[in-house]
Amino acid sequence: MKILQTWVKAEEIFKSLLRIISAIIFILAGTSKLFAFPVGMPPNGATAQIFTQVGIGGVLETFGGLLILIGLFTRPVAFILAGEMAVAYFQFHAPQSFWPTVNNGVAAVLYCFIWLYFSAAGAGIWSIDQLRKK
Repeated sequence: MKILQTWVKAEEIFKSLLRIISAIIFILAGTSKLFAFPVGMPPNGATAQIFTQVGIGGVLETFGGLLILIGLFTRPVAFILAGEMAVAYFQFHAPQSFWPTVNNGVAAVLYCFIWLYFSAAGAGIWSIDQLRKK
């Protein structure tokens, strides 16, 4: 029973870890679009034009992801990013197939619901949002 109680107490730590790791990977999607880091966009490794839909997505992913990473304004930023991922899925992935595993939309669906979760649950204990409450 004590192990279970300890595990349940770790909930806030795991919430913060999920936010941090998800944000790091999400930022890489944006930096690929904006800076060709760690790799540019297919097929030729290019970067996106900033005032295009893909470019704006790269800005949201890079800088919104950075805010999520540090846990600043987590709820509203996560809500915006969840919307971005929903648009990405329905505009780019869903027309190819109903199934996310077939249309390469798994990441978009997962990020949509991860960010939606954080828009409701908040950033967790390891965040600037938490420090601002004190």
